[in-house]
Amino acid sequence: MAKHRQKKKVVKAKKRAGKGQRDLVADDSLHMLDRLYATIESRKGADPRTSYTARLMARGQEKLAQKLGEEATEAVIEAVKGDADKLILESADLLYHLLALWATLGVKPTQVWAELARREGVSGIAEKAARTTA
Repeated sequence: MAKHRQKKKVVKAKKRAGKGQRDLVADDSLHMLDRLYATIESRKGADPRTSYTARLMARGQEKLAQKLGEEATEAVIEAVKGDADKLILESADLLYHLLALWATLGVKPTQVWAELARREGVSGIAEKAARTTA
């Protein structure tokens, strides 16, 4: 029953998006980031000669953080240019490298999802103010 409701939401959202807009991703990708994280985790300790993820993680968290910054900059550049197609590609790279950094530091996606859930419905201004006074 829940899947049926999700599919209806996707169809309604597609109709709202209108012509020329990208279709929403299929229901099976709702947890894409969790699946990607699991794949990244499975590459820990793999042979860096055969796994880009293993090679990236073997270089250490500083290099991985640097790579994340580079990917963020590339996403910003495409956003400023207004190139949505390239922004999508750079966003995927950015998310991948963020998840790889999380895995390197032992941060679980569920921890980040919990923090996002905590902030849901709270004004961004109020949430940020609470962090600076704590």
